[in-house]
This record gives sequence, structure tokens and C-alpha cells, in this order.
Amino acid sequence: MKTLKNTLQILMLTIVLACSGEVEYATNIDVSDLEVAYEQFRQKEINQRRFKYESITDLITKREPLFQLEEIGKSVESRPIYQLTTGKGDTKVMLWSQMHGNESTATMALFDLMNFMEGKEDAFTAVREKILSKITLRIIPVVNPDGMNQWKRRNTLDIDLNRDAASLTSPESKILKNARDTFSPHFGFNLHDQQIYYNVSQTEKPASISVLAPAYNFETEVNDVREKAMQVIVGINNLLQEVIPGQVGKYDDAFEPRAFGDNFQKWGTSTILIESGGMANDPEKQEIRKLNFMLLLHALTEIADEAYKNYELEDYFSIPDNDLKLMDLIIKNLSLSQSDYPHQVDMGIRRREYETSEGYYNNGSIDDLGDLSVFYGYETLDASGLNVVEGKIFETPFSKIEEITEEKTLELLQKGYLAVRVENINENELYNVPILILSKKDQIPFGIKTGGNPNFFLEENGRLKHAVVNGFLIDLLNKKDQVYRMKAL
Repeated sequence: MKTLKNTLQILMLTIVLACSGEVEYATNIDVSDLEVAYEQFRQKEINQRRFKYESITDLITKREPLFQLEEIGKSVESRPIYQLTTGKGDTKVMLWSQMHGNESTATMALFDLMNFMEGKEDAFTAVREKILSKITLRIIPVVNPDGMNQWKRRNTLDIDLNRDAASLTSPESKILKNARDTFSPHFGFNLHDQQIYYNVSQTEKPASISVLAPAYNFETEVNDVREKAMQVIVGINNLLQEVIPGQVGKYDDAFEPRAFGDNFQKWGTSTILIESGGMANDPEKQEIRKLNFMLLLHALTEIADEAYKNYELEDYFSIPDNDLKLMDLIIKNLSLSQSDYPHQVDMGIRRREYETSEGYYNNGSIDDLGDLSVFYGYETLDASGLNVVEGKIFETPFSKIEEITEEKTLELLQKGYLAVRVENINENELYNVPILILSKKDQIPFGIKTGGNPNFFLEENGRLKHAVVNGFLIDLLNKKDQVYRMKAL
């Protein structure tokens, strides 16, 4: 890869040549430069994906003088919705995020991007000036502040804003539509999160980023507007293949007449859908936030340079589709016996997140049993030769939850205990060790069936080797660090 110095020398030289009419567009900054930029301009106060709207309003409103701030309306619960505008170029680009309240990955990246644009004289000055001279940039960081505060997909009216582009029932939908109509952007970036269970079709790799140039009609035709969106996506994919090879998927382009992305495309804005998925060992999606920053800055430079025009549509259509074949954990070749019928199956486990007033917790569930050869796991265990063993409840209650340390938990698991009791514990108290804490339940939830809560041991020749606790796999011989986020039962 080029060094920053070499990259910027090329940028400056290309700009000079462009002014003399010898070339039409400048060279992009490369992956290493984008990574440096992210570390330099990352909004360091935000390092988790759950945060309240009021905690970030200063990050939105205190952006002058570079950004012009405007309140463009209020949500159902009267929270202000803002847009920020900068740049003086003829090409208009609009980015909006968090129309689904629990999809914040790109929102974090937009703060990082605005920090970059506000940078002073530094190694990225030429890039910054190029973008701001060629583009007028408009950002709506949060479309659904009420849903964000409740950490739910829909708004206060329980309406999915991304299915409200036609009827415009919600005030937030009207605000977004009006923002588009008054600005008439040439390009639009529709920024979302998707389930972490999307994979790149026919591979075990997660679709950490999924893309789409939405259709504008049922025939899914490609006109000039949609073609430009496809070309921008090709440039984004080229970048991402350097960083996360094989982890970019493409959505099906069936026309959805109620969706904003499809309608933006129909209304004449070349629209790029970005969906942030999952990545191993990235529960707070900070690595995927970094990818969002990198791909957005990269795309803006290619729009400013009109470098996207060099890409072929075949390269867009060659991006593999995404699929929904990932599990948190797959246990293969699990020996069971039901109605005195011994059999061997694969078990697929997914852990869903649930909200409480104290935070969120995971609840594991057996998603499927049988032949799961077409599925993939973030973790996979071959259970050939292992037997299922039910766990025990530790006989002596603990006086407080702090006594259940990681070391004590491992010791109990190794002795066959899957659950403990704690005196005077709240029924819904959250904790972060892989053992069940029973507050009111008399028994360990156990039942190897779809929808069941997976809690059991796996043993070989009388020796416990693995514990499965609330869908988390614990190697009893080789401890590893993991975030569990459990709730007392």
C-alpha cells in the first residue's frame, strides 16, 4: 500500500493536472489512509451501539461553522430532528440514518465522518477540500429519535418508517420526504443495520456489509439514476474486498413500493442502501462502524471525482447475494434419544437480545434441529462421540451476586453445576458470567426441542468437556473471554 505522503502527493498532482485539463478525476485515498483517518477522527465518547438521543444532541447541534444546522421537524414525542449541510459543490449528496430506532451503526460513523470534515490543516486536507468543493453534503443523523430512545425498530406509533414512504402516516416520514424534495439530491445513502445472521450466499462468511441499488419499478429496470447507484456500489465493494474479503452481500432487488430507498430511486435520487450486519467478536459493532466510515468517505471521494463512472454494471451484478443461514452456534452430530429412538442431529442456536430498564440481555433458543448442513455458525462444535448430560443446581445459595466470580463459575461448571441461587436477588437482574442464576424458578430450563432454552453439558467417557448455558458454548478445558449478558430467572 502507498504511504500517506505518497498518496497525498498523488492527490495534489492529480488536482493540478485536472485544473490543466489533462485528467478528469483524482486518485482515491487507499485502505491504510482510511484506517488512519478513522482512528484520528473517531468520536471516542461513543463505543457502544446503544445510546439515548439526548446523549448525542450536542454531537449534532455543535457543528458550526462548517455545518449549517437546521431543525426540520419533530418526532411523535416532539423530539427535534436535525439536518446538517456543508460543502459548495454542484453534486448534492444526502445521507440519513436510524430510521429504525435500534440501528445505530451508521449513526456512529456519521459522527466520525463529520469530525473528519471539520478537520484542520493535516494530511487529509486535499481530500477534504476536494469533497467540499465538488459536493454539497446533507446529513440527517437520526430520523427516528423516539424509537432510538426505546431501542426498538418502529416509531412511537408502532409504524415501520421504511414502509411509510407512500402513505406518509408518521411525522418522521413526512420530514424525510420533505428533506428529499427540498434538496433534490443526486445521490442518497440509506443507512441501516440488518440481522447478524445474514451470510454471503453459499459461504460461511457473515455479510458484514450488505448493499443494494434499489429498484424503482416492479420490472427492476436500470435507468441512468439507478445505474449511477450501482456504479458507486461497485467502488464500495472494491474497497471492502480489501478489508473484509468475501464478506459483502447484495440484497434482492424486488421492488417495494412502500420503502424509502425504492422511492428515492423512483424520484430521481441515485440511492445506495448500506446494511450493517455481523462480524465475529464485534458485539458492539465497532469494527463495522469503522467499515461504514471508510466506505462512506471512499464513496464521497469517488463521487467528487466522478471516478464511479469508470465501473461496469457487470461488477455490480457479480456481487454475491446475501442469505440468512448463520447461527450463533451450531452443534453437529449430536446424539439424542427420543421415545427410545436413538438418532443424531445438528442443533442450531441463536441468541436474541431483549431490553430491560437496566440494559439488555441475551436469551438463547434452539432455532432448528436436524440436517443443518446448509447452515453456518459463528461457532461450530462437532459433538461426535459426546453425550448430553443435564446440569445440577448448586445446593448452597450465595448471599450476593458478586460472589459468583468467573473463577467460581468455571469451578462449578466443571463439577456439573449449571445453576445457582442467590439470596435477595431481583428477578430480572443482569450479570455477565456463564451460569444460570435462579431467583424464582425451581428447575433448570431444559428441553432439546425447537424453541427450547439450550442448557446442558456434553461429556465424553464420563468427563465433562463442554457446557451450553443459555446458548453460549463454554469449553471447560480452555477458558475464553466472552460477553454473556445474562438475566436471572
